[in-house]
Amino acid sequence: MPNELGLFSGNANHALAEDIATYLNRRLGETEVSRFADGEIRISISENVRGVDAFVVQPTAPPAENLFELLIMIDALKRASARRITAVIPYFGYARQDRKDRPRVAITAKLVANLLTVAGADRVLTMDLHAPQIQGFFDIPLDHIYAAPVLLRYFDQHSAEGLVVMAPDIGSIKMARAFAKRLGGSLGFVDKRRPKPDAAEVMNVVGEVEGRHVIMVDDIINTGNSMMQAATALRKLGAAKITAGATHALFSEGAIGRLVESNIEEIVITNTLPHTGLPEPTIKVLSVAELLGEAIDRIHEEKSVSSLFV
Repeated sequence: MPNELGLFSGNANHALAEDIATYLNRRLGETEVSRFADGEIRISISENVRGVDAFVVQPTAPPAENLFELLIMIDALKRASARRITAVIPYFGYARQDRKDRPRVAITAKLVANLLTVAGADRVLTMDLHAPQIQGFFDIPLDHIYAAPVLLRYFDQHSAEGLVVMAPDIGSIKMARAFAKRLGGSLGFVDKRRPKPDAAEVMNVVGEVEGRHVIMVDDIINTGNSMMQAATALRKLGAAKITAGATHALFSEGAIGRLVESNIEEIVITNTLPHTGLPEPTIKVLSVAELLGEAIDRIHEEKSVSSLFV
């Protein structure tokens, strides 16, 4: 039906898409995702989408098939005459290469923005971009929402007096400052340097942590090295309890074991990426389905998305 909301999902995080559909009281659109004998992705839309306001839920974390699956599904919907197509990308992959920090490197964040536009996306909805300036890479509307309301609700119920919100590196200070203000805690940060990608060395800790509950917040946990080294430094300075929080948990090989064996008592993440078999109660997964579902509904109804955070 014209102007009907259609919700579709790739394979990257089907469980989250189902939770969003439940919140919206809608069913997921019927699609067929298969492969040719050589492994090439084949996608067909198994229902009429002419005039539909289509939303495709698909994080673009590695492997690259996740991104390509999203592009192909957008193209299929476009050719099937969907009225508008919104790429709902809970985790925007390839975002960490957002500038030329040395000669002869790619800017993959801009490349992905171009690919989405050329594929036929009319709009993008994403969460906690690694660098906010990536919004400027798009020539189509982009709604950038934050997992902070979900994380803050949890931390507000599970934090002690004398709280310190710690940024594990300089890049996450803005996020940590916002959390400290909302939770009524003080602010600190870890001064570190990166001798090479995915490696970090702690140089200094700024802030009073002795005898206090420290919450480290960041947008991404990948190898876990930064969090682990920061926690070790904080424990040496007398932190009573250490909690870590992040929106996107990539958990590359060895990361979970590294974090579980560290000085961190609890790691709080969201389900922007799929996770199974995580060690409990050390790692707690919070759902962002309601937040994304509400944003999707507001976009469809042409209502304010920014008012979600007022």
